[in-house]
Amino acid sequence: MGLGAIDLNLLVALEALLEEKNVTHAGVRLSTSQSAMSGSLARLRRHFNDELLIRVGREYELTPLAERLLPVVQASLHKAEEALSLTRHFDPGRSRQRFSVVMSDYVMTVFVEPLLRVIAQEAPGVRIDFHPIVDGQLETETHLRCHDLMIVPLGYQLPGVSEAVMHDRFVCLVDPDSPRLTDGRLALRDLAEMPHAACGIGKLTPADRQLETLGITPRVQVSTPGFNVLPFLVSGTDLVALVPERLARRYEGFARCAVVPTPFPDVPLVEAMYWHHNRHSDPAHRWLRETVRKVGASLDEPEIPEIAGPEIAGADGSHGERAFPELSAAS
Repeated sequence: MGLGAIDLNLLVALEALLEEKNVTHAGVRLSTSQSAMSGSLARLRRHFNDELLIRVGREYELTPLAERLLPVVQASLHKAEEALSLTRHFDPGRSRQRFSVVMSDYVMTVFVEPLLRVIAQEAPGVRIDFHPIVDGQLETETHLRCHDLMIVPLGYQLPGVSEAVMHDRFVCLVDPDSPRLTDGRLALRDLAEMPHAACGIGKLTPADRQLETLGITPRVQVSTPGFNVLPFLVSGTDLVALVPERLARRYEGFARCAVVPTPFPDVPLVEAMYWHHNRHSDPAHRWLRETVRKVGASLDEPEIPEIAGPEIAGADGSHGERAFPELSAAS
């Protein structure tokens, strides 16, 4: 059967159905109704004379033919995307492109503001939908296909392409009246004995791994799905939290806490952007990556200062302009 005998849009539907193994999820991914997706599945089943998806309990599984089809369809659509992108032109000043970007609450807090300032200047018609990281999202390729970029800590073994975009380091947050503070510092023994407020993102942070290396198992008393609430949990309690310094500085003036150095050598945190290889050659996507790269470089320009002692954030409105002036212009 020649190519003219079949609607090639069905290949896009076929890829989504085989990857998602779910009609509803495939429809959401392609912004198509469930009934339209069911119709595409029916046409594909007739074309291949195969069920493609079979129900096993509450889930669907691929038939043997579908297992063989999936890598072929993925490769074919990737080549088609490359061919089409060769002639496309992207004009950011006129574009009404809509991008989808996944990132943690920490990255949203420190990265989105300067990113939006650049986009407002260069591409005022462009829209970006920001999405939080959800459980299981960093273990599969599916979500990487559904979004233009995922900005997560370097080290997650996501498929596709990755590039470091922003650097930070971990600091300790404690209540400024904590009796554990000695000359504005905490000792390793303090971290071992104090109750911790931690970000439960499903994977150890670099600071957690450092503690593990030192033989310290934090006594986690409170766990949250993100970093942003941790400064408020520390204030007025005996808790300690290990958080990225840029985040700690952003909350100065909103949560009363002391920012103190870790009692071990600096633990770097590197945030990277990940994208699926099928978007690599797209001009609009190249512009998005370059914009993210430029914003990340601007954040990394000032060196993160050494912390001499506890810098107490009160409720007087004074916050981290000394450390990161580029972050406080429109805070």
